[in-house]
Amino acid sequence: MHYTVRKPSTTERVPVRGLEYSVRRWGPADAPKVFLLHGWMDTSATFQFVVDALRHDWQLIAPDWRGYGETTWLHRPYWFPDYYADLEALLAHYAPEGPVRLVGHSMGANIAGIYAGLRPQRVARLAMLDFIGLKVPADVDAPQQLGRWLDAQLAPPPARAYADRAALAARLRVANPRLTPARAEFLCRHLGRVRADGQVEIAGDPWHKIPSPAVYRIEDAMACWRRVRAPALMLVSAEGYVHDRFGDEPEELQRRIDCFAHARVVTVPDCGHNLQHDQPEVVAAALEDFLDRETP
Repeated sequence: MHYTVRKPSTTERVPVRGLEYSVRRWGPADAPKVFLLHGWMDTSATFQFVVDALRHDWQLIAPDWRGYGETTWLHRPYWFPDYYADLEALLAHYAPEGPVRLVGHSMGANIAGIYAGLRPQRVARLAMLDFIGLKVPADVDAPQQLGRWLDAQLAPPPARAYADRAALAARLRVANPRLTPARAEFLCRHLGRVRADGQVEIAGDPWHKIPSPAVYRIEDAMACWRRVRAPALMLVSAEGYVHDRFGDEPEELQRRIDCFAHARVVTVPDCGHNLQHDQPEVVAAALEDFLDRETP
């Protein structure tokens, strides 16, 4: 079973800070621009189902982050702040003037939310899909975290391989039973890449899987969020990561949301973390209700 793409995309290569970025684009060049930022171990194609559900014309711009999809892989550890600088370079290329609309899922929402605080004048609308920061165990300290990172340098992380794309599609449906066979087949063509031995692996550099050398500090993220001036939309999956992390800590969840000066929270029903796969029509409607078409 094949997924029928209603709005086909094109991809182009863009030099970004010494790397060659692959950028996926949908829609007419004269339509309002929206930047779509994918999450960890994902690619730009993850937004296809939402794009197909949008009612209006938008110029949609979605990069494969460094080390993902068709963008340059480093084959060594990644430094997270590079994503902020990569985003700034991409915005300078595609929207050199005025504020922009950012839509990010998971890691992409992390990047978008921090960037919107670092460059508040550059962001007109901010949509964060199922992300409001990480939850770090209290017993993790800086030496322990740095030691884990140092240990991980001894060898590249192993990449899990699948016999073929059909096997990867089946694994995607095990991880997310809500995923239809057609959508799983579409995703496996974009999330998987064929190795020299004919097996298929996820199109994300395995070096992304090593631990960070630094302990995550939510207070640092919140300090950035307090600088955001753009209206912010939080799309929370009913059974996603935000619910799993903070469902039993409503005060902590609200503390984080309250960092944003203009926040709207919408819970998306009957979906897991990948709400853009499970409920693309609901996500598309919420985004179009939020995004301002009159923004330059």
